[in-house]
Amino acid sequence: MADWKERLGMVYSTNPDFEYNCGEVEEEATLPPAQQKLRVWRDTKGRGGKVATIVRGFVGSTEDLQDLGRMLKQACGVGGSVKEGEIIIQGDHRDRVTALLLQKGYSQTKKV
Repeated sequence: MADWKERLGMVYSTNPDFEYNCGEVEEEATLPPAQQKLRVWRDTKGRGGKVATIVRGFVGSTEDLQDLGRMLKQACGVGGSVKEGEIIIQGDHRDRVTALLLQKGYSQTKKV
């Protein structure tokens, strides 16, 4: 990766102990499934009138969120994506997604 691109426009310090911080944010640790408070929504906004099921409220790393999204999409047999901390599944699969999450130990899952 080109580290110098992140430093464009930076004024260098003469302090020998100075360390440049690129502003990288450390990811949160993933909570156990029983402590997650997930909400399952049905949404059509911004999708040309097509229905999507959205899972919100996951606290944890993006890798764990990707894995959960992959599992839900495969179990429902549909497409979807994981964006901005949300799992988006094509179609109205609220009942099935809620049942799958409860089966996986996400006990505080609520269908909204």
